[in-house]
Amino acid sequence: MIDHKKLAVIHIVKKELGLSDSQYRDTLEKITGVRSAKDLDDQSFHKLMRYFTRSKHYRQNKNSITFRQKMYLKHLQNDLAWDDSHFTNFLHKYYKTDKIDSLTKPEAGKVIESLKHILAHKKIDSH
Repeated sequence: MIDHKKLAVIHIVKKELGLSDSQYRDTLEKITGVRSAKDLDDQSFHKLMRYFTRSKHYRQNKNSITFRQKMYLKHLQNDLAWDDSHFTNFLHKYYKTDKIDSLTKPEAGKVIESLKHILAHKKIDSH
């Protein structure tokens, strides 16, 4: 069985793709052989995520932010305990955008490195 964080990711993707419950369960069964995400193991979770990331929804062109980058940015935002408003202000101030979807793949890489640096300093300061 997979952990609750991975289940949450699956449901975020389902919502972002606008899948109905039946479409979601049919896709889940087609790709992994189960009808409930609770029955996935790590290998089938990754298989499902690879399938979803190939969706045109997540990448408009080859230079667009990747799904993996988008999820990692959300993870870093969570680790920093930043709400959406704080994160949006950071993006606006340093990267002149309000949405991670408008970032290019290289820009997203720079944002990730910036957030990792901030997180590392936050951990050092807390010791």
